[in-house]
Amino acid sequence: MPVINEIEVRGIIVGVFQENCYIVASPKTREAIAIDAGDDPERILDLAKDMGVHVKLIATSHAHHDHIWAVRGVREKTAARFLLHALDVPLLEQGAAMRAQMMGDAEEPAPQPDGFVADGDSIGVAGLELKVIHTPGHSPGSVSYYVNGLLFSGDTLFRGSIGRTDTQGGSYEQIMHGIVTKLLALPDETIVLPGHQLETTIRQERFTNPFILRELENARRQEG
Repeated sequence: MPVINEIEVRGIIVGVFQENCYIVASPKTREAIAIDAGDDPERILDLAKDMGVHVKLIATSHAHHDHIWAVRGVREKTAARFLLHALDVPLLEQGAAMRAQMMGDAEEPAPQPDGFVADGDSIGVAGLELKVIHTPGHSPGSVSYYVNGLLFSGDTLFRGSIGRTDTQGGSYEQIMHGIVTKLLALPDETIVLPGHQLETTIRQERFTNPFILRELENARRQEG
């Protein structure tokens, strides 16, 4: 993705779960944020090098292991600060055991966060700030990040779908409430960059996503 609205963004698909990691940078300062460093830390670092940027911050949408497994490797090479919502710390601490069970390896888990994010916060590096939107439901501490018409939705909102809610701490009611009241409040032209699969827009999801259409129809019926 080229420079959009003064923000430079490039993504890379990492790990066996095909997770989207994004590097978001200020074209002016060349400082960057890695969003959802899920796996393959060397490839993420190579992407940053190719972009000519320095990762100063690692911002995570949630603490499921496919979104955090490269945090340690990226952090060790860049000294970037690692940020997470406090409600997902229990998931972070369970990550090593979960990965060992699912993947059969015993790598070191992601480190403890250097700081925490909360709804309405602004986090950033020189020349770049992201707005934190708490969107629980896929996990208790799931967040989305918004900047200049770009929404990094993690595993909350997908093209034509939503994140799973049958995992620990998941809630269908919470995820739909966050999508309808917070994400659909963004401009229709907002580009949605999810944690898996292809990009979309708020407009496209508002009018085609079956989960959203059902929720909006139920709301209309209740009002009527």
